[in-house]
Amino acid sequence: MPADPTLSRLELLQGTLDFIILQTLRWGPRHGYGLAQMIRANSNYMLQIETGSLYPALHRLTKKKWVTSEWSTSENGQRVRVYTLTPAGEKQLAVERSKWQRLTYALAGLMLEPPTESQS
Repeated sequence: MPADPTLSRLELLQGTLDFIILQTLRWGPRHGYGLAQMIRANSNYMLQIETGSLYPALHRLTKKKWVTSEWSTSENGQRVRVYTLTPAGEKQLAVERSKWQRLTYALAGLMLEPPTESQS
């Protein structure tokens, strides 16, 4: 973890929150707070999803049937809504992963030195 995590936090690119949630739910069902904590910890404290963004995204993913939810009880006895990735959500995750891999490949290409006249 960086010395001051707030200094190195990243802003999410538009459209990546759904992908991040689906990817995180791939590791198992989570309630909203647990999901936000897992995203934060697994991104080395660079991504912090605010509840004002997280819950509307979970609602949107539920409406698309990529995620289901049910009420449960947390480890400390609180009533919580637990979210689970559906088979349709797994398919969408595969699509999103493919897009993300193509984007990172393209960006990696831009980080290289451009070819000289003799190389092109």
